[in-house]
Amino acid sequence: MDENSTWQNSAKHPKRGVPEGLWVRCPGCQAVIFRKEADRRLGVCPECEYHWYVSARERIRQLIDEGTFEEWDAQLRPTDPLEFVDPKSAYSDRIVKEQAKTSLNDAIVSGTGMIRARRVAIAVTDSAFMMGSMGSVVGERLTRTIEQAIDNSLPLIIVSASGGGARMQEGILSLMQMAKVSAALARLDKAGGLYISVLTNPTMGGVAASFASLGDLIFAEPKALIGFAGPRTIKATVRLELPPGFQTSEFLLEHGYIDRIVKRADLKSELARAIDYCGK
Repeated sequence: MDENSTWQNSAKHPKRGVPEGLWVRCPGCQAVIFRKEADRRLGVCPECEYHWYVSARERIRQLIDEGTFEEWDAQLRPTDPLEFVDPKSAYSDRIVKEQAKTSLNDAIVSGTGMIRARRVAIAVTDSAFMMGSMGSVVGERLTRTIEQAIDNSLPLIIVSASGGGARMQEGILSLMQMAKVSAALARLDKAGGLYISVLTNPTMGGVAASFASLGDLIFAEPKALIGFAGPRTIKATVRLELPPGFQTSEFLLEHGYIDRIVKRADLKSELARAIDYCGK
């Protein structure tokens, strides 16, 4: 048995007395990694460079200068306007469970802070809350963040993470958010503001089809899944063999959909550089 196999085996079956949670498994290559090393690398695998999920609040901690973040509109909470019930549970019950699981009111954190001493407006969606789907609260907080960027002449940064797009439990009210946020971004553009969109794994559905695709600059993390419908859905629907790597950030960079792939460790510096370059 080689050294790596021995290490992984010992991680699966730790010796008695070793505290739990010291090791994490990479979702990409399945390597077992010392948690402190994973945290030091901002959730990037040292073996395969896979960028795994980090929460919205952790993302803000990574990007915003310590002690400078001020959250906006944290009091907004979703309701159940359609009284939606699926075979498993009511939407209102699902909201309560998601809030308890994530300690978020909805799938977004927004506010203002400094990036390398540059004041910005920032919003980050969180795929742990109902797959980062966009309901009325997500759309409203995004719109208010854009309006704050306009009113205060701030660069705008939106970090997207959504596997669900528009939230079906809110029906047309959710779909309306795509147009509302896009209209707010049009006002930002008319005012001469800067919008940098950062795409992470995954960025899909109505999120990809609206605000995530409208940045003046579009950055993406390596190997992120980006698109409208997922590869399996497309293949099942149109019955075509898709190109290798279809809908990955690398494929989209090659075809001109995004401007740059940026590793997580470099993202803060690249955002500051882009703001300076654009004179904002």
